[in-house]
Amino acid sequence: MYASVPVLLVASGTIGYHLIEGWSWFGALYASVITLTSIGYEGHHALSTGGRIFTMVLAVGGISTVAAAATEILSTIITGEFRDYRERRRMRRRIDALDQHVIVCGHGAVGQQVCKELRDNRVPFVIVDRQEQALAPARDLGALTVLGDATADATLGGAGIGRARALIAAAGADPENVLITMTARLLNPRLPIVARAKEEATVPKLLRAGATRTISPYAVVAGRLAQAVLRPSVLDLLEVAAHAKYLGLQVEEQLVDRGGPLDGKTLESSGLRSQTGLMVVAIKHPDGQVAFNPTNDAPVVGGDTLITVTVVSRALPRLGRGAGRASIPR
Repeated sequence: MYASVPVLLVASGTIGYHLIEGWSWFGALYASVITLTSIGYEGHHALSTGGRIFTMVLAVGGISTVAAAATEILSTIITGEFRDYRERRRMRRRIDALDQHVIVCGHGAVGQQVCKELRDNRVPFVIVDRQEQALAPARDLGALTVLGDATADATLGGAGIGRARALIAAAGADPENVLITMTARLLNPRLPIVARAKEEATVPKLLRAGATRTISPYAVVAGRLAQAVLRPSVLDLLEVAAHAKYLGLQVEEQLVDRGGPLDGKTLESSGLRSQTGLMVVAIKHPDGQVAFNPTNDAPVVGGDTLITVTVVSRALPRLGRGAGRASIPR
């Protein structure tokens, strides 16, 4: 904005001299520049009375305008706006360098917990929210953020949706999550999208909009509360196994690459159990079918997902007091 002020003044002076004195465009440009730079040399053209009046107006007005622009520039630097601009440029470069990251749309109560889990598992992520006050605490923690409407193509494009590993629609309103899901699906047809649903009636809408999976926080909490009464020991064990900070026992998932070293082998010939000590508790096939407790002769095919349990240490935390929040680390 401020850089355009000298250009506008020179252009105005050039047009004025050309119309008043009838000079060529280059001669008018030359006279405009030397007037605004206070050189005050008329050149080989003599100025008419109208030309002298225009020169005085241009000189006084030009100096005043340039001084005001310089004052605004210094004010911007002093008040920190320039620093904020540099921070936005730096954040943009960091986001552009990301690959296989997670985009979290919405930084409310649910979005904050999602970001905490991603941060604990060292998964890169970008937060998108339309409210500056919601993003400020995340930036203080070093998170990458994009201020804008997550239902807009440009906003998700700025978050790197074309390179993202997944997107989580965690906005507070179901209609907004539907629009976010629809926009993300159109921009990246193969992107895994997990959407929050407050109302059960929203689930089919999210699925039709392109969500890979929907999760209702209320249903999850209700189920955990019931399990804490009905099967408390089982719930404690699952929480210990699923949470990343408990290194003694971890549940992981591994995608079998097509044409990779495991493709076409059985569990026994792959050496997963005998050589690595992994406990393969289930195999999820590409069609969604799950084979629990597979035998040693169970085939492993590219596209399968192996659900494994790793015992790193025998020193597991004590069960029975709420071992932690459940998550599924990669």
